Amino acid sequence: MALLIFLFLFAYLFNNIVYVVHSGEGAVLYRLFFGGTVTDRVYTEGIYFIEPWDKMYIYNARIQEVPYKFDVLSKKGLKIRLGISIRYAPEYELLGVLHQKVGPDYLHTVIIPEVESVLRIIIGKMDAEEVYTTKTAVIEKAINEAIEQVSQRFIKVDDVIIKQIELPSSVEDSIRYKIEQKHLAEAYIFKLEREEREADRKRIEARGIRDHNKILQTSLSKEVMYWRAIQASLELSKSDNSKVVVVGGGKSGLPIFGSIPLDLPQDISVPLPKDVTGEEPADAETKEVMPPTGNMSDVSAESGADTKESPVPENTAGEEPGQTERVPNQ
Repeated sequence: MALLIFLFLFAYLFNNIVYVVHSGEGAVLYRLFFGGTVTDRVYTEGIYFIEPWDKMYIYNARIQEVPYKFDVLSKKGLKIRLGISIRYAPEYELLGVLHQKVGPDYLHTVIIPEVESVLRIIIGKMDAEEVYTTKTAVIEKAINEAIEQVSQRFIKVDDVIIKQIELPSSVEDSIRYKIEQKHLAEAYIFKLEREEREADRKRIEARGIRDHNKILQTSLSKEVMYWRAIQASLELSKSDNSKVVVVGGGKSGLPIFGSIPLDLPQDISVPLPKDVTGEEPADAETKEVMPPTGNMSDVSAESGADTKESPVPENTAGEEPGQTERVPNQ
């Protein structure tokens, strides 16, 4: 009968007597009648039997991660929603002190309020655009300060990651437009620099072509041109395409390409240009036509044409040549 009572009490108080500490956990023992919390010992992994009036608290000693979202106000009173992720773990050797000073709910008692307070203070001194773009280094510095403060409470904070920054849609659109315009301005400046460099390259290329033409002009001779013409004729004869070769009529008998003979004569006369009216320009070279000398009758006689002399009236009135008498109208 006593055995049955013992077994019944053992089964009823089993959860208060037997404790199992699993992998990655640590336990703290609280003695009701013998000094309270045991701070100088951490119960490691295993199974433990304690008095039913005592209690054992089991802590997760692994690195844990908790997401958290909260609203903060910027320097100008704009509401910003932050989404953060906190990685933390308790100090294993100080689990007894942590349990005695803070308690099992140390996440919501110490970690989250401390990090949230630091972020509220630092973001409250910034504009929304600075939070969104340029002041990430300042935020990281503030987070490191929060981590140092939390570490004084027997807790290790591995990192605090800002996963999300939500601004009002109108503010996000204006900030995004401003950033896009800034990058477009930088792109225009880059295009201008590229075009300037391209212009410099073309000027250098033009100078090179000019110098090349000058050198080539001084080095080309009649013999060189004949040699190049012979080479062109040989390359033409090696081509597999169908072709018609017109043999030139010059001294060397070189082919004719189109209307350009390879065997050019030495003296090439180029016709003078004409203006749009069909007349030669004023500075063109003209030949002066001299009037014939001698008697016109001799010229006409030589050409075989019959001419008659017209009598020249004599000046009987003694008038000067070139003057005429005016007759008044009756």
